Amino acid sequence: MGRRRAKRVPWYRWVLATLLKVDLPMLVLTLVLMTTGFLFVFGVSHEVGGRFANQWRSHIMWMVLGSMAGVGVALIDYRWLARYSWVAYLGGLGLLLLVFTPMGVTLNTARSWIRLGGRQLQPAELAKPAVLLFTAWIAAGPLVKDSRLPPFIPVFIAIAPAVGLVLMQPDYGTAMVFFPFALAIAFAAGLRWRWLVLGVTILLVAVPLTYRRLKPYQKDRLKVFMDQPVRAGVAAVSPLVPEQTQVRLTEASDKFLERSKDAIHTDWNAHQSLLAVGSGGWFGKGYMKGTQHVLGFLPQTVASSDFVFSVIAEETGFVGTATIVCVFIALILCCLRTALLAKDTLGRYIGVGAALIIFTHVFINVGMTIQAAPIIGIPLPFISHGGSFMIGTLVLMGLVQSVHIRTRE
Repeated sequence: MGRRRAKRVPWYRWVLATLLKVDLPMLVLTLVLMTTGFLFVFGVSHEVGGRFANQWRSHIMWMVLGSMAGVGVALIDYRWLARYSWVAYLGGLGLLLLVFTPMGVTLNTARSWIRLGGRQLQPAELAKPAVLLFTAWIAAGPLVKDSRLPPFIPVFIAIAPAVGLVLMQPDYGTAMVFFPFALAIAFAAGLRWRWLVLGVTILLVAVPLTYRRLKPYQKDRLKVFMDQPVRAGVAAVSPLVPEQTQVRLTEASDKFLERSKDAIHTDWNAHQSLLAVGSGGWFGKGYMKGTQHVLGFLPQTVASSDFVFSVIAEETGFVGTATIVCVFIALILCCLRTALLAKDTLGRYIGVGAALIIFTHVFINVGMTIQAAPIIGIPLPFISHGGSFMIGTLVLMGLVQSVHIRTRE
């Protein structure tokens, strides 16, 4: 008797069976953050009105598109995706090059956007998951395993073209996001401590050299962030040195912290964000009862994007923001758990890299609102309004879910 032909499983049953293997806690946490984002984007749109009145509609559209992309990525085996990650990588670089063509759009002094079909897209946000997947594939391949090269060399070579193109826009904040996940992947691949110490030393030397090449508005943002720490340091050292040295220190710090005439906007955003966070108290003023962004003290153009955490803090207080931070911590831990459970180094690197991307965004964005980090235009994952960022972040979660699904097969 001949062999019986295997019975084909209908595609919809295969899709359902695959999706039932997802990391449920990660999925729930992601949905909680997305729902929170929609509620506050809707609240800002309704309260502010005008050209922002329909912002919540576009936010829904980006959430749907991002969710579809994320689900599609989760259904595909991450090992197959990694094998052809160079295609997505080159595609991401191609999109980054388009910003320097007539399709490019300049917003907030950076040429970081392209106009496509009546919509504006930020290629750097779409390139992040592609660069992560390609970098993880490189780190898990023979170029690192069978070579005596330190892991950070091929890893940083992999991210260098994307980082270089983003720096040319210039968008230093977005470029900064690539380094933590690349370093985490290199560290997971066996980076030795002496190379890490050498890298930190080079970074400390490069910072002063890079500072000189920053534009005036970028220097002003750093000065706003460094104002209080520098003055506190001078005040702490003053009692320990002679009076003449005290005068010199004060004059030097005042000269360094002196800002340009246009710096009032940087000071204003940082100050008003801090006021919004502080005015929320323990339990906030209530949903859609915030005043800082409605009255325009907190700029309405960024109230639903870069400074949405300030709106949340004002309306829900310390309890609400602490809850959001805890949800992010739990989500990051889910990514790290997936990395630990992964069957291969590729899946491990994807989980670790995704966790670091989420962590970097949350750390800098929350820090911006309370003057614990310089204002560099980093959005809050799943919550800030922004189409490219929403799609890129959900694709990132789809990659992690793809790894998790295959650990259960």
